[in-house]
Amino acid sequence: MSKAPFREELSRRVLVCDGAMGTMLYAKGIFLNRSFDELNLTQPGVVTEVHQAYVRAGADIIETNTFGANRVKLAPFGLGDRVREINAQGARIARQAAREQAWVAGALGPLGIRIEPWGKTGVDEAEDYFREQVEGLLEGGAELFVLETFHDVHEIAAAVRAVRSLTDLAIVAQVTTEEDGNTLDGAPPEAFVPQLEELGATVIGVNCSVGPAGMLETIERMARVAHVPLSAQPNAGRPREIEGRNIYLSSPEYMASYARRFINNGVRLVGGCCGTTPEHVRHIRNAVRALTPVAAGAPAMASRARDAAQTSGSVQVAPIVRGEKSRLANALTRGVFTVMVELVPPRGHQAEALVEQARQLHIHGVDFVNIPDGPRASARMSALAASLVVQQAGVETILHYACRDRNLLGMQSDLLGAHSMGVRNLLIITGDPPRIGDYPDATGVFDVDSIGLTNVVSRLNRGYDIGEQPIGQPTAFHIGVAVNPGAPDLESEVRRFRYKVEAGAEFAVTQPLFGPAELVQFLARTEDVRIPILAGIAPLESLRHAEFMANEVPGVSVPAEVVERMRRAEEAGRAAAEGLEIARELVSAVRPLVQGIQISTVGGATESALEVMAAVTV
Repeated sequence: MSKAPFREELSRRVLVCDGAMGTMLYAKGIFLNRSFDELNLTQPGVVTEVHQAYVRAGADIIETNTFGANRVKLAPFGLGDRVREINAQGARIARQAAREQAWVAGALGPLGIRIEPWGKTGVDEAEDYFREQVEGLLEGGAELFVLETFHDVHEIAAAVRAVRSLTDLAIVAQVTTEEDGNTLDGAPPEAFVPQLEELGATVIGVNCSVGPAGMLETIERMARVAHVPLSAQPNAGRPREIEGRNIYLSSPEYMASYARRFINNGVRLVGGCCGTTPEHVRHIRNAVRALTPVAAGAPAMASRARDAAQTSGSVQVAPIVRGEKSRLANALTRGVFTVMVELVPPRGHQAEALVEQARQLHIHGVDFVNIPDGPRASARMSALAASLVVQQAGVETILHYACRDRNLLGMQSDLLGAHSMGVRNLLIITGDPPRIGDYPDATGVFDVDSIGLTNVVSRLNRGYDIGEQPIGQPTAFHIGVAVNPGAPDLESEVRRFRYKVEAGAEFAVTQPLFGPAELVQFLARTEDVRIPILAGIAPLESLRHAEFMANEVPGVSVPAEVVERMRRAEEAGRAAAEGLEIARELVSAVRPLVQGIQISTVGGATESALEVMAAVTV
């Protein structure tokens, strides 16, 4: 067989892609805890057998065994430095098995980590990871690229750009969706199809996650907006557990019947994902052989669909200006020096004492109360619930919101609910790991970190959810973030602060400070991205407290001279008074540098907080 160029052949007929690689390797006795990609080096014969089976079944395209062959996924197996070698060998094995009877597609899957705007890995870093993989695949002879099973449009966009930076070969860009047709991160077809088209994808499709029936509805929606050919590679149905094994029960005949329906909706490349075998591919091949492909996405239809998508939702409203979001936002916008006090939620369900503390602080001139979210990974009353009861008592709150305990969808739901109940000020934090807290066996979620969550809230403030779908009236959250001027790696802290500001942070609160030098240095490094900063002030209660803060609280630096002052004061029986004096001195020193302070006291001692506050009025 002498193959025509891929794009040319795609324009003439429907092409059949292969099926699952992992399913076949598992059936050959390869354990799931192994790196399947490493088999390209250690057991190339087994990989070759799988490819050859699909070629014999009639596949026009076979994908290299490199779905997880990126540096991030290979690193846990000790293979991070063999990315190029594994990918190049994967492509060579596929070329040898294809014997010019099929095109060889270099397969790229997700990195397995969150990238911007949801994670701390930069888009440029992600592109570098993908580019390293693409270089190996090109070296081995890949003739096109299949990017598959992506649930984050930002990540697949990075992969597309990585491919395009090195070659103009065809790109099949496939995302994975839920039954509702949206990606796992919530992006609908009406959003991700135009985005992938603009990036230069040759074919756009869906694969994995759902069976043929669920995928057909998604394809129908994609066809209404697409100007490029579509692809569909469903699983062989939803897996069912039978005697401890996941079994895919969709028959080859059933898969073939849906292949016809896919083609009638503009699909030009059809195959299978998890659970599909050469037998499934053989039936798909027979079913599509005589079918004439339907033109993908007539321009007029796509134009009408886009117009409908733009007008079907509620009219978008301009974001709320910062000064109108809350009293705190208004004060910081006007340059008013602001004082807030941190009050820790109770361990039980009774909030009366917390509310009374907040009232007393407010009576004595404290502007706002800050409610931390499970500080030190402790199990306390929900910070959201505590914020609501305090705010209902007439004291405006700043809600700490940690990424530790909720997945991305749960966080969005929480925040929308919080906004509906009047919470406007947020302090977004990544959160302490559970292992340092009351229940070290509890698991952390960390779908995103504080940078990612800041991006989420910024989108809500623009009227869009995490999947870029309109939510109607935008939220009006006043977004705060944490910053640590005394971080051991100041370079990393400065970089993360810049990312937070870029993501939409409007004010920042520092970790507790015990001297002005670190703050001065940090402010000098971030002068070009200045937002209002409130300095954390924590009056020391005793020598033991000082030593604890100096040695056991991550990210807090207590100068040796401060510890020595507390040691001498302890010997004189006046440690608490000395701690208050140190705090007042610090307030006087940092006041010209910042726009406010946050006071944190042991046990929420209002008397100590008011003593520190007295330095503000001096």
